[in-house]
Amino acid sequence: MTVSPQADSAVSLPAVDISDEALARTSAQIALAAEEYDRSAEFPWKSIQAVHDAGLLRLGIAPRYGGQGLSATDSVRVFEWLGKGDPSVALITAMTVFQHVMQAVDAWWPEGLYRAVVSDSLHRPVLLNAVRAEPEWGAPARGGLPATKIRRTAAGWLLNGHKGFATSSEGLAYHLVWAATEDADPLLAHAIVPADTPGIEIVRTWDHFGLRASSTHDVIYTDVEIPFENFRGVPQSEQRADTDLGAVAIGATALYIGVARAAQEFFLRFANERVPTSLGRPIATTERIQTIAGEIEAQLVQAEEIAYGVARRFDDGDSSASERFVVAKPLVVRAAVAAVQTAVAAIGNPGLTRHNALERHLRDIHCARVHPPQEDAALLLAGRRTLTAAQRRPAQRRPA
Repeated sequence: MTVSPQADSAVSLPAVDISDEALARTSAQIALAAEEYDRSAEFPWKSIQAVHDAGLLRLGIAPRYGGQGLSATDSVRVFEWLGKGDPSVALITAMTVFQHVMQAVDAWWPEGLYRAVVSDSLHRPVLLNAVRAEPEWGAPARGGLPATKIRRTAAGWLLNGHKGFATSSEGLAYHLVWAATEDADPLLAHAIVPADTPGIEIVRTWDHFGLRASSTHDVIYTDVEIPFENFRGVPQSEQRADTDLGAVAIGATALYIGVARAAQEFFLRFANERVPTSLGRPIATTERIQTIAGEIEAQLVQAEEIAYGVARRFDDGDSSASERFVVAKPLVVRAAVAAVQTAVAAIGNPGLTRHNALERHLRDIHCARVHPPQEDAALLLAGRRTLTAAQRRPAQRRPA
């Protein structure tokens, strides 16, 4: 149900407990339903309600709206814990939290409408997401203009288009739809579309290898009408890069460290419980398994150190943080994927059966690679930056 923008602006939000103890409890709670939702691919409402009850969907709301914000370091902690419980739920949560953070950094919602969102978030899960990708166009990070168009009318705007990979689609309270006007110099922005607006069709296209409960379906918008203030487009030449997003987007990467930690827990438990008759003792007592356990831990320590290191740079205001995030993301992903693959390879067939959670963790971890910045794009950006910087440095004289 759409909330009236005239909601009370003096909302008092209770503090959200993001201690490790509280996050561990929520992580364990959503883990209980993770297999069920992975098999059914239904929207994970029970788990989203648990996240809402813990207050985590309100993270990122700025203090001026009654919230407590979210640091980059805490973003890593929160989403690693949620990813360990259920990465689909973690991703859905992240998409909402990131929108609150972006509003805190650079307010772009109509003030009354956003305050209504904040007020409503006390009582129910209010899910938000930027719906940007398109089936033919791909992701905006690769450049180009969306085919989704928005046209000015006497009453506001009329939106038409087909979006793909819209995480949280079936549970969204507001779709933030990346669209362009049809002018010669088009205006671009996210159109704020309440989910109960006529003309929205969710097409259940998401039948994926991993993150099966993330509801990342297609959405078709047909003659969707929104108020004038819900779209504030600017020319493409004036678009501002979302450099601040990396400060919390590192959390979306860290959720996959959580997946790898869950896989590690399975491996350690299996190794301590598995007693082959030919050995007569747990395989955990063998040097081979001990070395593999060490390799898994080494990969995860590496991933965590990179994620927390970049997060601290964001929190300290380090100007190099955004550049470092670009290459940190693929490095974290490489380490997390390697950790899970190492566990599966060591265990053998039991690691590939759907009776064991490790098989689900293996599928989920591979979804890490598709989130921006994707590895090829990240390495291209980093390579160009370092090569360009080298051109600007004065040549050093070769020693005689």
